[in-house]
Amino acid sequence: MPRIIGIDIPENKRLEVSLTYIYGLGKKLSLEVIDKLGLDPNMKASGLKEDDIAKINAVLQSEYVVEGDLRRQVQNNIKRLISIHSYRGTRHRLGLPVRGQRTRTNARTRKGKRKTVANKKK
Repeated sequence: MPRIIGIDIPENKRLEVSLTYIYGLGKKLSLEVIDKLGLDPNMKASGLKEDDIAKINAVLQSEYVVEGDLRRQVQNNIKRLISIHSYRGTRHRLGLPVRGQRTRTNARTRKGKRKTVANKKK
């Protein structure tokens, strides 16, 4: 398995798809990186040579925020929202939906302890 930025990407998939296994890289950015390096998006990831892997590593570390840095950035943003006591921060702290979803129904998985729902009485 090729290892890029500490992540093992699947070798039996196309390069364009296997780069999306890196946190912060979607299909669009993976195609952008492949075009920048002049690689074939349809080749399998197992066909990558060592120098190709080194080039991909260099481009991702220098020009994009991915993996650990991006995860850290997202966590810091959430901590900041919590510390300034914003509405979104409060929702994060309570484990409730943050983006305006309804909670009267359909939010049971995020509301804390499991609550049994009463059956319909005959």
